[in-house]
Amino acid sequence: MRRHPDFAKTWETLVSSDLSSICEMALSRGDEPDTFVAEATDGRVEFRRIPDGGGYTYEVSSVDGRDLLVNRDASAFSPLSEELGSLFPPPERNHYPDAFETISQIFDDANAPDMAVVHSAAHNWEDRGGHRGEHGSIDVVQARAPMIFSGPGFRTGGFTDSGIRNVDVAPTLAAALGVSSRAGTRMDGTQGDVLLGRQDGNVVDDVLDPDGRPEHLVFFLMDGTNSNVLYQLIEDGRLPNIGALAQSGVTLSRGSTAAFPTITLANHTTMITGAYPGHHGILHNAYWDRQKGEEIVTNHPATWAMARSWMRRDVETLPEAVGRTWPGAFTACVNEPADRGAGYSTFDFFRRGEVPAIASPDTVPHANQRFVRPHKDYAWSVSVDHMGMEQACGIWSGHYRGTSYEAPKLMWVNFTLTDSAMHLGGPHSEVARSSIEECDARIGEILDCIRAAGAFDRTAFAVSADHGMEETNPEVTGDWNEVLRAAGIRYRDEAYGFIYLGV
Repeated sequence: MRRHPDFAKTWETLVSSDLSSICEMALSRGDEPDTFVAEATDGRVEFRRIPDGGGYTYEVSSVDGRDLLVNRDASAFSPLSEELGSLFPPPERNHYPDAFETISQIFDDANAPDMAVVHSAAHNWEDRGGHRGEHGSIDVVQARAPMIFSGPGFRTGGFTDSGIRNVDVAPTLAAALGVSSRAGTRMDGTQGDVLLGRQDGNVVDDVLDPDGRPEHLVFFLMDGTNSNVLYQLIEDGRLPNIGALAQSGVTLSRGSTAAFPTITLANHTTMITGAYPGHHGILHNAYWDRQKGEEIVTNHPATWAMARSWMRRDVETLPEAVGRTWPGAFTACVNEPADRGAGYSTFDFFRRGEVPAIASPDTVPHANQRFVRPHKDYAWSVSVDHMGMEQACGIWSGHYRGTSYEAPKLMWVNFTLTDSAMHLGGPHSEVARSSIEECDARIGEILDCIRAAGAFDRTAFAVSADHGMEETNPEVTGDWNEVLRAAGIRYRDEAYGFIYLGV
């Protein structure tokens, strides 16, 4: 493939020893079709993908120095005690689940970067605001989200040594509901029978009960939640509502592995479509539209409600698949930007300029005022999550803001507080634990509303997150942009890690 003249210079700068403490590896396409490269200061791996019956198999073409991607255990640094004993693991000890697939998919999109930078586990973005908890990497702690299934359509069995990928979530939920198959596009771009229009993921039969079928399904997404911390809080009895769902269903110890980049909207969209970011079109929180020559920002307050417009048309969301299978069936997306096809959406109010009233965090129930008062992001997320809880409960009660609603076939509920709190204090802080407990209480209120509607025993539930969250080291700071600028390279760094050359 033809590369930009500054590619080699940029690549050498990023993988130099000067940046090794903050740049875990750099990723790019290889020189030949369907080949890809990961390189760090002490090693380089090139691999290729080979179409195989709708998906791909992967083979390593060459290794020079350390094999960067040899460790791919989705159960590494788990349970919580193992993670706490291995904070900020060095690259040679880190693990990258589904590395070949999640690296290669991002470069399928025409707007993919020339190269992507994977920041180290320890790196703290002090120069750009600083987060004690971080995500975005392909490493296991940042990629691993919790995953709980419960209710009709799902097996029981409690805590199991198994896992799923974010890209498998929508197909598995679709199978549990009984969504009808259709002609569509598979992982390798070939056509075949699928449950969703562009289906990269698989149905995970191990979690399904073939003798059960829910009438309704509710998916709770707790943004940016560390799975080890959530599971430990369940074990400690601090999450009565999520814990009850876990006890009556199945909890996956290896959770759900996020796609690269392990970022919010890229993985929200992956979870609700069954397609990878490189195939559904929402590549990152920000990226560069090469054809239009403009920056696409998906997570800014001014654009959040419009983010779904950048989703590719050949992709099908779970609400769209439900509507295709059961014409007229009511679906709802609460606080979920990837809401295309939903009969009710929080962001429809924003798109119409009818923003719902947002209550003060000082007065809403379940809010921990210890953290509300001093922390603006925590306080805002409390108000947003309370609004979402009110909307979900209003829909299940049959009435919200003067409109009557039937019981939803599918409801997708997103909570934001966990991500804000874990960024703020790190995943092992008291503020992080407080955010999960608040989320549990709000989930409990929604569950009570479903019981009051007489639908609880006929409803399936899933609890997960879009990605994990990892503790950073405040002593490991720095910014590769300073080094690139000093080298005289003309580029854009979108969303801290997508490098576009010559722009």
